[in-house]
Amino acid sequence: MTFIQINNVCSIKSLQMTIHSQTDEAALGGIPKHERLRAYLLNELSRGRLKPGNALPTELALATSAEVSRNTVRHALAELERSGLIRRVRGSGTFVHESAMERLKSGLDIFALVIPDTRGGFYPSLQRGFHTASAERHNQVIICDTDNDPFRQADALLQLIDKKIAGVAIVPTTSPATPAHQIRPLHERGIPIVFCHRRVDGIPAPLVSFSALEVGKLAGRAMLEQGHLRVAFFAFQRAGLGSQYERGLREALTEGGGELPVEFVCYDDSPKVTAAHEQFLKKNLEMVLRSEYPPTAIFCPFDSESELVYLLLNQMGIKVPDQVSLVSFGGTWREGALTRRLAAVTVDEEELGHNAARLLEEMRRHEKPLNDSTEIVMPLSWASGETLGPVPTRQRATA
Repeated sequence: MTFIQINNVCSIKSLQMTIHSQTDEAALGGIPKHERLRAYLLNELSRGRLKPGNALPTELALATSAEVSRNTVRHALAELERSGLIRRVRGSGTFVHESAMERLKSGLDIFALVIPDTRGGFYPSLQRGFHTASAERHNQVIICDTDNDPFRQADALLQLIDKKIAGVAIVPTTSPATPAHQIRPLHERGIPIVFCHRRVDGIPAPLVSFSALEVGKLAGRAMLEQGHLRVAFFAFQRAGLGSQYERGLREALTEGGGELPVEFVCYDDSPKVTAAHEQFLKKNLEMVLRSEYPPTAIFCPFDSESELVYLLLNQMGIKVPDQVSLVSFGGTWREGALTRRLAAVTVDEEELGHNAARLLEEMRRHEKPLNDSTEIVMPLSWASGETLGPVPTRQRATA
């Protein structure tokens, strides 16, 4: 048996830096530790330091060298085994598969999901659906969190190209908008792309999305049904789908005899959510609610934004929905105590993730061309919640 020289001091330092370095954190676009360990072992294989038939160190030895948990090691090794690059022999150990080099040359059956956030809004549901559908097709998944940063997204995409990824589903960054030159190299290397939520101009590829215009209209109609004729709109960014939400809301209100005054439309066009964003919301909430004829309802086209507005209103002593109603937009699966309270237009992001993975698989199998124009528009639904009520009596006369 030939063991990888991981006990060598330089190799240990290299492994530890790969797993823990803050520099690599940005370069790898938020890839988890088990993915970094897997990438390290792949690199050892591709450079010939690990050869077919070689035995790998034990889980404990790898965990100790990389300064990670054994669960992290098990996760990394399980993915390599499912990709056919290693094999485990009971009572003997873990070995590099004899056909590992051939499998590497043909590329790995790993799909990537590149998204601006992994924890907020409907993104956890999107990840869950993408993971489930990919597993059904025996594809592993890498999740890359770009933090809506185009430079971090560019680094992540370069890493994925280097890994010979089998396909990429991406929610492109919006501030600034993702340039076509970031995406084009994927197509040039024959890597399938599926856009989620929005496209990148100049790149022909399938899109799985929803109508932001219709989201705004449904929110507006729901508020009209409760008698709300003056509404405010708070959104994190005008870029992306923000202007479409606003347009749909205004159209619905106008058709129903209501209005969305320009002074009640508030965008914070900062590239990222920071502590300053909360101050922006508080300042603008105070401003619109001090108006001579204040809004009786507020629409925020993202659950996390709505949750923050809800909390700020409570801090200001304003009861929701007794004094002001609040409507949101998010995923069908309402996770979290506060999210479940929100009245919201919803979309099944889990099914959206399923569709994205299915389209990638069809292109990977050459059942669809890379420049396929398929567009799947997800249906919308309504979650009643507790934050939408009738117009307060004292305001009804001036509405």
